[in-house]
Amino acid sequence: MTIRVQREDFDVGAEIEALTNGNVSIGGVTSFVGLVRDMAGDGSRNDGASEAVSGTGSAMTLEHYPGMTEKMLTKIDAEAQSRWPLEASLIIHRYGRLEPGDRIVLVAAASAHRGTAFEACEFLIDWLKTQAPFWKLEESADGQATWVDARASDDDAANRWRRNG
Repeated sequence: MTIRVQREDFDVGAEIEALTNGNVSIGGVTSFVGLVRDMAGDGSRNDGASEAVSGTGSAMTLEHYPGMTEKMLTKIDAEAQSRWPLEASLIIHRYGRLEPGDRIVLVAAASAHRGTAFEACEFLIDWLKTQAPFWKLEESADGQATWVDARASDDDAANRWRRNG
């Protein structure tokens, strides 16, 4: 398990290599990379795949509480480890000011079998989107800044993983 919250960018290939290095029990790795996308001109809002920033020349600033954020990401990862037989897992989330095209998050799950890796990776990103304490401020080209509200589609995705009782 690797958890990092950082300002700097990451190299996806190097991170996956480090995650799997020397572990011959891994038969599949599934990863998700979230990007800041520019939604200028189409009137769309974020629908779950990546972070939408509205307005040409826009940016997004992500804030978090150091210590609290890492603790929650560790809890999310531990939940995935308890549900699936994972060989390794990885969560890297950036903070600070990000531009369209920048990487925001990398989540990876490694297991002996691909199905396990796919499910665990999807769980990790769904719960991260709804449980991790990050706050997003969208900045438009005209200088307007708006805090991004939670999305019902993210809550719906996370709710399918909730256990009864």
